[in-house]
Amino acid sequence: MIEDNIRMLRQAARITSDDEPIDNDIWCVIAGNVNLIDDIAYKAIASKNSVKILFREHVVLNEGRITKKYDFIMLYGNLRVIEDFGRVTASRGGSFIKVTHYYLNKEENLMVFVAPDDTIRNAVKLIERSRIPFAILQESQTTSFIEVSLNDSVKLPGFIKSTLKPFYNANEVVLSTILISVENEKDIEKVQSIATSNKIFVIDFKDIITED
Repeated sequence: MIEDNIRMLRQAARITSDDEPIDNDIWCVIAGNVNLIDDIAYKAIASKNSVKILFREHVVLNEGRITKKYDFIMLYGNLRVIEDFGRVTASRGGSFIKVTHYYLNKEENLMVFVAPDDTIRNAVKLIERSRIPFAILQESQTTSFIEVSLNDSVKLPGFIKSTLKPFYNANEVVLSTILISVENEKDIEKVQSIATSNKIFVIDFKDIITED
């Protein structure tokens, strides 16, 4: 009886192992301040080609008298290495989203949005009000602030701007990264239009070409 139970358990374990989707390589998007993304880029370059940098962006948003700055990077490569990058990102207050081949096989029209959290929420509200069927599959927010300062249109002496900078940075601006799927391909342009008009950086996975 015991031997039969052991045999059944082994068989169940073997079936589960075979049926689980295994991703040796995955995509990820990491967002945060420039120092975090510099360090992640260095780790990717030093990974002995196990992780590729697909692109990196430095974003500067001028909103009235305020300038918001943040960076993000998209990587593709070894699952375990990228998950280690995710732990580093979490420990330093960045946002991290990973996208496996499972998502690409099971979900329609994948897109990633990167922007300040209030901007993301406003865009999601507008998409929903437009009666566009979509789903948020993942979301991640920064827990450390992104750089905020008075922009060049504000005519003040440099030393006053420097004095005010800690005040603006103390009012933390949360950065969000979300992964969405849009049900109908005909709605993709509408979603992109809403996002870009709200100054959201959009990554459409149909535009991502990776050589395995």
